[in-house]
Amino acid sequence: MFAIVLSGGKQYKADANGTIRVDRIDGEVGTSVQLDKVLLVSDGDTVKVGTPVVAGAKVTATITRQDKYKKVIVYKYKRRKNTSRKIGHRQHYTELKISGISL
Repeated sequence: MFAIVLSGGKQYKADANGTIRVDRIDGEVGTSVQLDKVLLVSDGDTVKVGTPVVAGAKVTATITRQDKYKKVIVYKYKRRKNTSRKIGHRQHYTELKISGISL
């Protein structure tokens, strides 16, 4: 069983008893979170597609980690202008362990 959930303007595939990394969600490690914006639910045989969300569907998850991704280097350069700019960025994420998908 899996579901497609919307979190932070992005779509993630949430498998039962799996883990996903989503954009930062406020909360302590070990707390439970419910994701209400479920776009699709598949049970293996049946598929329910929402318009835009599936009514009554929820994904329950537990926060397992609050961390940052690896650094991404952004380098901008303008030729013949003697101009260059180097910036680094680390995006925050929250790792969720999916504990249940309910309709």
